[in-house]
Amino acid sequence: MFSHIMIGSNDIERSKKFYDAVLAVLGVAEPVRNVAPTGHTRLFYRNDGATFCITEPIDGEAATHANGGTIGFKCSSPEQVVEFHSVAVANGGTPIEDAPGPRKGSLGAMHLSYVRDPDGNKLCALFREA
Repeated sequence: MFSHIMIGSNDIERSKKFYDAVLAVLGVAEPVRNVAPTGHTRLFYRNDGATFCITEPIDGEAATHANGGTIGFKCSSPEQVVEFHSVAVANGGTPIEDAPGPRKGSLGAMHLSYVRDPDGNKLCALFREA
């Protein structure tokens, strides 16, 4: 359904350090760095046909996060959910909501963790049990 997700950053190098570490947990390689004709830098992390992008805002204004928005990353195990959370916090992320672990609800059994990246974007690591 999605081709890519792009978020803004107020410090592209801080974001690169954070996402290099966090996305490596999911097996994602280093990003492709691109400087657009407008002069702003973008990072493109590619994996399994999808792209997660980080950009300096084109309009020169400060990057802000979405209130109510969450970016979810698919994990392959409950342990990977915990590792994602730990690595995120160790690299400048902020833990939010409940501790990493199992949740039960109308969508079935899942393992979840939530953090905010250094720019305040809400991230979710998710493993859904079969």
